[in-house]
Amino acid sequence: MRHAVILAGGSGTRLWPASRKARPKQLLPLGKDNEVLLAAAVRRGRAIADDRVVIVTAEDQAEATRAVVSDVEIIAEPRAKNTAAAIGLAAAMIVRRDPDASLAILSADHHIADEPGLTRALALGLAAAEQDDVIGTIGITPTRPETGFGYLAIGAPTAIDGVLSLKKFVEKPDAKTAELYVNSGQFLWNAGMFCVTAQRLLRELDVQLPVTGAAVRAIAAGTVPAAEAYAALPSISIDHGVMEKAERVVTVPASVGWDDIGSWAAVPDVRGVDEQRNVTAGPVVCLDGSDNVVLSDDATLIATVGLSGLVVVKSGDAILVIRKEDAQDVRKIVEALSAKGLARYL
Repeated sequence: MRHAVILAGGSGTRLWPASRKARPKQLLPLGKDNEVLLAAAVRRGRAIADDRVVIVTAEDQAEATRAVVSDVEIIAEPRAKNTAAAIGLAAAMIVRRDPDASLAILSADHHIADEPGLTRALALGLAAAEQDDVIGTIGITPTRPETGFGYLAIGAPTAIDGVLSLKKFVEKPDAKTAELYVNSGQFLWNAGMFCVTAQRLLRELDVQLPVTGAAVRAIAAGTVPAAEAYAALPSISIDHGVMEKAERVVTVPASVGWDDIGSWAAVPDVRGVDEQRNVTAGPVVCLDGSDNVVLSDDATLIATVGLSGLVVVKSGDAILVIRKEDAQDVRKIVEALSAKGLARYL
């Protein structure tokens, strides 16, 4: 049977102050028509796996996650150990009840404009994984020389129409290299979505990350408490820990309007803009300005006059004002708050 595993444990620090530890990015209503990102991810999971959807999140985010999607199985990790542990734990628990399970591994906080297109791409990736025991990735056709994403170097077509061999994973490039990648037509964005059988994934963990592999199997079997097993686990992503080292990895090119909403600058692509290219929400008035993102989460009015290219966000007890072109630097604010003993605002 096919299962969807949704990773929902991130904090989304680049979307502070709306995204906080208690209310991370995936729980925000950033989607079209104010849809919560996690709810959209669950819908996409059900499109490929019916009701066999599992969410992996942090223990301290489990309650807030259930408030958004109460009818989905939730696996709560005792501490954050990155995606290799999260995916491994889900695979180990699923394989106990379905030894022949195949997994579509998705993120909880991404935007997809063409959901039927994604479903078709995932179906191709899962078919390849089930037929040939390969690991499938979803590669997004680049629309710009983006430096904030990792890339996939593609190879020759496989026996399955629409599926390509994968030469290698490539780290986030500088601007010049990104432009070369896009112009070559031989690179795709790495969307962090994978298609693989649970058995193949667990075998890879046993080889590449044996401590993680043994721990997740022990947790799933109930022989070791999760908190005890997690304490000794390395914190490493599935990309670095497994995928970059694995053999027989393929990719499915997809043009589905994907965005990881990695900063406030991405919000216009998700929500759309008004005639002045502004994105607004809540009590907001923008006069004589364009290309702004201005959001207020309560009765506090935000008014701007003659300003352009800004991000202004009022959320709870904090206000952010930053140039839109510098939106990636919001993480520096988060780091500064921690350093100054102001973690209560995180």
